[in-house]
Amino acid sequence: KNSVKAMEKELVTYSLQGKEQAVLKRSQLFQIPGGKHLDTEVIVVLGKAGMGKSILVQKICQDWSNGEFSQFKFVFWFDCKQLSLPEKLYNLKDLLLDFLVKPQEGRKEIFEYILQNPDKVLLVFDGFEELHDHEIFSRCSGSQPEKDFCSIKELLSGLIQKKILRGCTLLLTARPKDKVYHCVSKVDKAIEIVGFSPQQRELFITKYFQGLSYSSKALKLIKESEYLFSHCYSPVMCRFVSLLCETVLEMGDQSLPSTLTTAFLKFVQQKIIPVQTDVTAAQNKKNLAALAHIAWDLEEKHQSVMKSDLLPSKEVKEFALKYGFFLPFTFPQHSSSGEEEFRSTISDFVIQNFLVALHITLAEDIKDESLTKYLSFSSKKKKPHNCLDLVPRFLAGLLFLQDDSCFCSFPKDVKHSTKKQKTFLKYIRRLQINRLCPERLLELLHCVYETQSNYLLQHVALRLKPELSFLGVVLTPPDVHVLHSVLKSSREKFSLDLRNSSIDMQGLKDLVGLKNVTSFRASLSDTIRLWNSLKQTIDYEMLRAATDKFVLDPFKAKTMKDISDLSELVEMQETVINCVQDASGCSSYEIPAIKNLRKLEFALGPVCGLQGFLKLVEVLAAFPSLRHLDLDALSENGIGDEGAKSLSEVFPTLTSLETLNLSQNRITDVGAEKLATALPSLSSLKTLSLYNNSICDFGAENLAKVLPEMTSLRVLDVQYNKITGVGAQQLTDSLRKCPHIKNLVMWNPTIPYGMLEHLQQLDSRISV
Repeated sequence: KNSVKAMEKELVTYSLQGKEQAVLKRSQLFQIPGGKHLDTEVIVVLGKAGMGKSILVQKICQDWSNGEFSQFKFVFWFDCKQLSLPEKLYNLKDLLLDFLVKPQEGRKEIFEYILQNPDKVLLVFDGFEELHDHEIFSRCSGSQPEKDFCSIKELLSGLIQKKILRGCTLLLTARPKDKVYHCVSKVDKAIEIVGFSPQQRELFITKYFQGLSYSSKALKLIKESEYLFSHCYSPVMCRFVSLLCETVLEMGDQSLPSTLTTAFLKFVQQKIIPVQTDVTAAQNKKNLAALAHIAWDLEEKHQSVMKSDLLPSKEVKEFALKYGFFLPFTFPQHSSSGEEEFRSTISDFVIQNFLVALHITLAEDIKDESLTKYLSFSSKKKKPHNCLDLVPRFLAGLLFLQDDSCFCSFPKDVKHSTKKQKTFLKYIRRLQINRLCPERLLELLHCVYETQSNYLLQHVALRLKPELSFLGVVLTPPDVHVLHSVLKSSREKFSLDLRNSSIDMQGLKDLVGLKNVTSFRASLSDTIRLWNSLKQTIDYEMLRAATDKFVLDPFKAKTMKDISDLSELVEMQETVINCVQDASGCSSYEIPAIKNLRKLEFALGPVCGLQGFLKLVEVLAAFPSLRHLDLDALSENGIGDEGAKSLSEVFPTLTSLETLNLSQNRITDVGAEKLATALPSLSSLKTLSLYNNSICDFGAENLAKVLPEMTSLRVLDVQYNKITGVGAQQLTDSLRKCPHIKNLVMWNPTIPYGMLEHLQQLDSRISV
């Protein structure tokens, strides 16, 4: 039940720049582009809590022990939670050879080998976020950093700064919001684990219940509980939901709770009640309240572990360990004593979040502002507890479940709880919901969903902006579920921007399928996958809705993949049109997004600029309404004369083009001549910019010849080229024949001093 072997060999990851989903095998994890070098290599694995970062690390260690990753002779794995104790001091030798591994003999020789062969050492620090305030890591100092005793932060700083064990490989795991990049100057490889796809969720659940008589019933039950199933994208949550379902079915129930709060309450209740008696029931309630206080106190102190003997009583300690709320571990002392300490830590992040929220709900001294600080939806405030993402959701759920059967057994003051609920409602009413940033808005939607309050749902729905942008914000399946829920309840119309949100296909389909979502923007690759899926399932009605609502304008191409996706979109146009026409009986259907694209920006930079532009030119004719083509990028595309020639060949098809910006593209007289020959065919062109190229007098002469034929042109910019007085005079002479042109911008450093001012006196349309 604890492993899904079919998924062990693959990691679903993001490229952190393009955020494109890809599959990466564990064997590829240490493959650095350019090969191994002498400096310390730093690999960062990001992932939200529960995504399986620690499991990945364990599998790496297991693979190494089975002969894989043979480039490493030593692999050391450290749980940062256990290293985070502020009073502990280490030197490198004790950390490597005492903390986990304690060789019986040859200790000195082993350490000397490690120092002499750092390239054969892999150091894994799991849970980097546990080293709180690591953004203020001290600079590693000391004459002998390998031998000096220092805090774990100073020691890790020395490793990162390459003052200790330079040439080793460092693997750090952390959460996405963690400030790991603040203390790591250079990352050789960054990977983000994003969780299970819907198919992987089903596979996990199927394997969890494999061999049980109710296996098919369990899968059906979980899938029908859409909100809980959406949380199963997280491996830890998937296991929790499966365990809850198993408990529910064995107790004879036939349904799962509808929210995360009620699900966890039911899980805790059924975990404790079957084995408790009337005598122990009251004690268990007190024990749980005590654990909630401890969890809250640890978080307030920014700690994740505590000495086991600091638990308030033997009963609380036994309760915590018996029901799996806390986990024990031994902590090695300094090597000279040979003693060990016993420590405890909360078993997982879901339990930690729930216990903290439970204490906030029960504690009489937490009220008013001290209560709402744990919500912090206001975009002007920082969330005080970034690692406890579920606390606001559990808190909202608990405050609105005072009469729920699962919550009735907890010790509380009903009057006090009612006041907290009113404080929560007052706080929500005062929020300027239409001004919340996307991340805070999603958190609010989660909290409102947990309350299951129709009043709050309508209150929020009525105050949403009609244009909702989640550009660049990762939308998880639970995010999509709560967003879908509130949009569905509203009578207003919405447009959604879902670009670079990593939304899965089912989520995109659900949001686009809402009748009151009138338009949407999404990454081209996501849109293409959606259209292909709808075509394959012969859902032509939904396919038409997905094409009618899709907005492409304006489009900015930044990568080769953007160009490839745009080409694929154009290529599949005919297939989509045929499907829609067959289903609707319409004889003349066009995809609005392609038909109505008016502005296209190209910003691939000098490395891929020409290659990408040549591919773009092939599909430009597919956009009949294109009015603005902008090739001016800060990093300079550098399409050169070859790109200019290729573009000029498709000018006759760009009948709607009004603005053409070819600034900073390394175009010379050769390219200018090709452009000039074809420019008159741009019958709608009003503005042409050739700013900061390498055009000389010959190019200026060719442009001057065709200006009278370009009757729609109003502005020509040839500043910062290599035009001399000869070329400037030719352009001025041509300008006299062009009453339609309003402005000629042609300051060039190569034009003799005073000549441009003289030409401007002859024709005021010339700008200096």
